[in-house]
Amino acid sequence: MTIEITTPTDVEGGDEILSAEALAFVEALHHRFAARRLELLAARGERRERAAPSGRLDFLPETREVRESEWRVAPAPPALLDRRVEITGPAAPPKMAINALNSGAKVWLADLEDAASPTWHNVVAGVRNLLDAARGTLAYTSPQGKQYALRNDVERPTVVTRPRGWHLPERHVLIDGERASGSLVDFGLHFFHTAKPLLENGHGPYYYLPKLESHLEARLWNDVFVFAQEQLGLPRGTVRATVLIETIPAAFEMDEILYELREHASGLNAGRWDYLFSFIKVFRDAGPAFGLPDRADVSMTAPFMRAYTELLVQTCHRRGAFAMGGMAAFVPNRNDLEVTRAAFEKVRADKTREAEDGFDGSWVAHPDLVPVCREVFDGVLGARPNQLDRQRPEVAVTAEQLLDAASAPGRVTEAGLRLNLSVAVAYTAVWLSGDGAVALHNLMEDAATAEISRSQVWQQLRNGVELADTGRRVTPELVRTVLAEEVAALREQVDAERFARFYEPAARLVEELCLDDGFVDFLTLPAYELLEG
Repeated sequence: MTIEITTPTDVEGGDEILSAEALAFVEALHHRFAARRLELLAARGERRERAAPSGRLDFLPETREVRESEWRVAPAPPALLDRRVEITGPAAPPKMAINALNSGAKVWLADLEDAASPTWHNVVAGVRNLLDAARGTLAYTSPQGKQYALRNDVERPTVVTRPRGWHLPERHVLIDGERASGSLVDFGLHFFHTAKPLLENGHGPYYYLPKLESHLEARLWNDVFVFAQEQLGLPRGTVRATVLIETIPAAFEMDEILYELREHASGLNAGRWDYLFSFIKVFRDAGPAFGLPDRADVSMTAPFMRAYTELLVQTCHRRGAFAMGGMAAFVPNRNDLEVTRAAFEKVRADKTREAEDGFDGSWVAHPDLVPVCREVFDGVLGARPNQLDRQRPEVAVTAEQLLDAASAPGRVTEAGLRLNLSVAVAYTAVWLSGDGAVALHNLMEDAATAEISRSQVWQQLRNGVELADTGRRVTPELVRTVLAEEVAALREQVDAERFARFYEPAARLVEELCLDDGFVDFLTLPAYELLEG
């Protein structure tokens, strides 16, 4: 083999997960698909360079026949027919995995991506936990002696695993001296170990695919699935994939993405936070018309966000695929009844809008929110498992509507600037410490929301935005001043050793990303080089 693990393999679960056979499978995936992955990543930049000067994207003329012809994706397997409430969370540590599996949700999105910090321990332990979950043996005892185990008195959710996006490398795995793809490492290890145990349980190897920007990237995933099934002797169509429509280019290719994956497709998801980040990123230098108000002001009722979600529901149901709602970031606090009441109210309103729009289910980030989401969708679905029969023929979305950022109500304020910088630093510090999701200001933050925060600052700085609440203009000096003040406030919230180890490098990175003339496509790429372990 030409595959090399660059770190000691004595991580928890390493003996089994990093077996010679599993690594050979990952190596085979790399040799077959790595070059195409790099070509498609390069094509992303070329497409953005064409779109930004004109402020335009449009539906592809060369794929009009796919959009206008009649076809449907493969029928869903029984385990994926009812997805009315999905809980999201990292696959490691085991306590969080067990809580998700005991939550009463219909689906658990087991996250190896935005809610996971890709330390080598987390990568391997995440797959090990998912294998133990498939076996029904996942258990954990805390250092204090508290035991966590899978309950037998609740229906366990179907597990849908989210590997890392095409853009992320895996530095702990070298193949022919090159870093492997994080996507192929995550998928390869997970599929190799869990596909057959999952099928024995009446489920299967099901995936959420993140960060896609074109139908050609979906075609690559489809080819990966076909190859993987052949290698393990599984029938074509065993794999099922739900694609997150969380980039603005992908919003123009929903039909095409489903078409490329049609024998493996399960649905599309409205990945709202990354979608906002992608909107900013693609049109970051297209002028003030593409500036968005404070993140807290950009709700799903903004016209350009309504256009995106209504097109998603219509597209999915026309093709026999499920339309999955996005994450409401509000989280309850069991020690603060008022915060919990407000979170329940906001999540209920969000899920009610989605259910009434025709979505088949939606995401929550906390077990206490599962009953809220379930109750809303129960009220619309009744005994039906989904809303595939709601075709939404009245929906007619144009490219102009998808790009209409100017219609979003709200203001750009110094309070929003402060929150953006505080969240970007605090989240990045937590990510560097090995955790991928954290509650900040009663919101569940992950890599997507940190990306919005730092990219908004970059764009506001380039546009010289005047802040509505103070009248000050966003300048490098103001960004440095506000950042220093927010970092000083964070210093008071953590101990000195943790601050020096994680918060100081996080603050330096955020300052660099916000103030540099160039725009780094993903915060997690330079942050990965700072990650310990």
